[in-house]
Parts: sequence; C-alpha cells; structure tokens
Amino acid sequence: MPHHSRRHYSRRHFLSQQAFGLGGLALSWLLREDAARATPPKPLLERLTYDLKPRIATREPQARAMISMFMQGGPSHVDLCDPKPELTKRHLQTYTGDIKYDNAAEASAKLFGTPWKFAKYGQCGMDLSELLPHLGQIADDICLIRSMHTGVNNHGQSISALNTGAIGSGRPALGSWFTYALGSESQNLPAFVVLSDPGGLPVLGVENWQNGWLPSLYQGTVVRPREPRILNLDPPEQLRGPAQQQYLSYLERLNHEHLEAHPREHDLAARIQSYQLAARMQVAAKEALDISGETAATHKMYGIDEPQTRDYGTRCLIARRLVERGVRFVQIFTGNQTWDHHGNIQKALPDVCQKTDKPAAALVQDLKQIGLLDTTLVHWGGEMGRLPVIQNEKSIGRDHNTYGFSSWLAGGGVKAGCIHGETDELGHKAVKDVVTHHDYHTTLLHLFGLDLERVSFTRPTGVGSLLDGQTGNVVWNILRRGPREEKA
Repeated sequence: MPHHSRRHYSRRHFLSQQAFGLGGLALSWLLREDAARATPPKPLLERLTYDLKPRIATREPQARAMISMFMQGGPSHVDLCDPKPELTKRHLQTYTGDIKYDNAAEASAKLFGTPWKFAKYGQCGMDLSELLPHLGQIADDICLIRSMHTGVNNHGQSISALNTGAIGSGRPALGSWFTYALGSESQNLPAFVVLSDPGGLPVLGVENWQNGWLPSLYQGTVVRPREPRILNLDPPEQLRGPAQQQYLSYLERLNHEHLEAHPREHDLAARIQSYQLAARMQVAAKEALDISGETAATHKMYGIDEPQTRDYGTRCLIARRLVERGVRFVQIFTGNQTWDHHGNIQKALPDVCQKTDKPAAALVQDLKQIGLLDTTLVHWGGEMGRLPVIQNEKSIGRDHNTYGFSSWLAGGGVKAGCIHGETDELGHKAVKDVVTHHDYHTTLLHLFGLDLERVSFTRPTGVGSLLDGQTGNVVWNILRRGPREEKA
C-alpha cells in the first residue's frame, strides 16, 4: 500500500522504530483500571473474547485462591509423614513382593527402615518425622493424604498427571485452567504466578506452567528467584511519564482498529490483554514483590533471617502477598530433582527439609492469622514418593514410587487435623481410600465451585478439559462440607 494512502504507520513499522521496553509495548490504556474494577463478574465461560476479569463460579466456592508448593523430585513419605513400624522391624530383610523399579541396575530387594524418629503432633495426633518439626506445629491445620497414586513411574509423566490431568505433553497446566475459568480478582497482577527456584527449573521446565491449547493469556508468569524478579519491568528513563502515555495512546488506536478488522481472533485479543497487564504491573508488581515492608517478626517466622531458609521463605512470603492482592493461583517450585534421593538420602533429605519445612509451615500460619486461610487452598507435595527398599547400596537411597505417596492440603474448605488414606504395611502401595490425580483435580474444581463438565475449551481436535473424558471423584472425607451440606 502506498505510504500516502495509509492513515498512519503500520504496527510493524511503528514497533520496529521504537525501543521503549516492556512498559511501552504494554497497552494498559485499552482498559482503564477503574472501569475494569467496575465491570460486574461475568457468568462462567460465557464470552466471545478472553480476559482475566473475575467470573462467577457455578456454585458457591469454598476456595478463591490456591498456593501450590510443588516439591519436585518425590519426597520420601515413609521417612517424613507415613511411619511404617513393620518396615523398621524388617530393616535389611529381603522383600519378596512385587515391586516396580525405575532404575533396575541399582535396584535392591533389601528393605530400609527409616533412620528418623516419628512423634505425634497436635490434638489430632498426626505422626510426623523429626525432619518436619515445623509441620508438626500446624498438624491441626492440615489434611494429610497418605494414599496419593498416579501409577506412572517417571518424573515427567507423573508431574504431567498431577499438574495437567494426563501423562501426555502439551496440555494446559492446573493454574491455566483456574484462571481461564475464574479470571482474577486483581487486574494489576498476573492471575497465575510461578515462583521458580534458584537451583534451576523443575523437570519439564516451562511445561509446568504452559497454557497448552488455552489462549496464551492463561499461561503462568514466571517470577525470578533473584532480583530483578521480573525483567524489563521499567521503561527507559527518557520514555517515562507523558512520553510513554502518548505512545500507549497511539498503540491503543492501532490495536483497536486491528482487532476490529479481525473479529474473534482469540490469540490476538489475548496478546493485547497480556500487553495491557504488563503495563499495569509496572507499579503493582514492584509493590507485591517487595517484602521489605513486612515486620521483623514476619521475616523471622518465614526464616528469612536464616541462610538455610531465606530463599524458600522469601518465595513463600511473596506467595502470601500475591494472593492477598487477588492473584488466583501461585505455584512455588523447588529446584530440579531436589527431592529425588536415589542415593545419599541420609544427608540429602534432612538438607532439603531444613530449607522448606519452616517456610511452608509459616505460610499456613500467616494465612490463618490474617484471615485468608479459609479461602486459600494450600498444597504441599511432589509427583511421587519413594520405595521401601534400598537403591544403590554404596550410597543408600530410594527409588521412585508413584503407587502410594503423601501430600497435604490446608484451608480452602479442607478439613483441619485430618488424615486420609493408607498405604500397605511397608509404604509401597496405597490400599485404602486411594486418591488418584483425577480424584485430586475433581476435588480441587469442586472446592472452587466449578463443574467439571463446564470447564472445557473447544480446540481443533475437539473439546478439551482437565480430565479429558476420564472420571474422578470428589474426596468428600477431606472436605469440611459433605455432599448433604452442599445440596442444602
């Protein structure tokens, strides 16, 4: 098209000529903040465009936000929260039952009783290891599930099962589903935030927070473990203030016209929404991620004053600040294979427990004291547990076990001081009140007031959902409100 026939520069030409950073690319002035807040919540999934405005659940939710502390690698349940006296009694005896090893070359049939002592904590009398003394302090606030099961023995497949609903790749993460279905109570912060570990990304990397076939607006936003926690948040000095506003006003007109010329282009609409959010984050994200204004007592509670717990404690405190400001879903990852103790478990397991136990307990305590635990669902757990037999006799460890392992939940409609399910006498397989990943996801959706059948998305290959045609059951025994109370 000749230059004189254009109403103004093309988007590509304009953007290629301007270097004004993330803030300049952001289109925050498309939607004024006051107008966004004044917009009434929309019914669930009844829209032609995609945004992060808060939406009405299909029934009254018990949870409004979730923080998942994902312990990637597989914490050893028989050493932490599922004591097995019979395993201790039969220490170093040969196991004659059927067992599936991940690493057959280093496999052993010798049973290995835990080297650590257990004690009862709280009024509920929950048995926990001496490696988790701070978890013991909140025993009466958590629901410990001892019968988790995915049945897929590799890290990647089991992570996918728990985090996306199926063992295959390319699917939306749990946080993406929740933000797609419910939006966010904050329009100035990402709806789905990932707090990564300085030790590196977990197994599967960015797949853990991908949007899959949902619009890109619903992917997780990564907050770095070190400052600056979000890169390129500030525009260059010479483009701040009125100069940036002029650029954004012009981009607003360009994008409105472009969107009008391409109706129902969901990827385009989602991209524009992402740019809008990026500009609003310039102020809101800095404030939310800055923990310097928290009291000395709060820092001490999270262990931020101690070298071993400073990093994880900081991220747990940031997670609390994010949900306090309306973020829907926060996931805190440990580093790659932090809990994957194929060897040297007698040193490595205490080390990682020391880093995470105090901050994890502090997060529950803090949410409770500020009145947010009732509506915030807190999760702690990994993608698997460990076997009751020795792996690598030269450097004792435990191999993978996805047939029976433990996780705990707190708040958000879950019973407090609750123990659910059992593994067999050696801790190998879940044998009572088994909770599969499908049951886990169905229960989460229920707590957020969502109907499984309605949380779906039409993609080229058909309608996709979190369970994708699989069946899961609400685990009523771990919930404060039973089915009769729900119907009432």
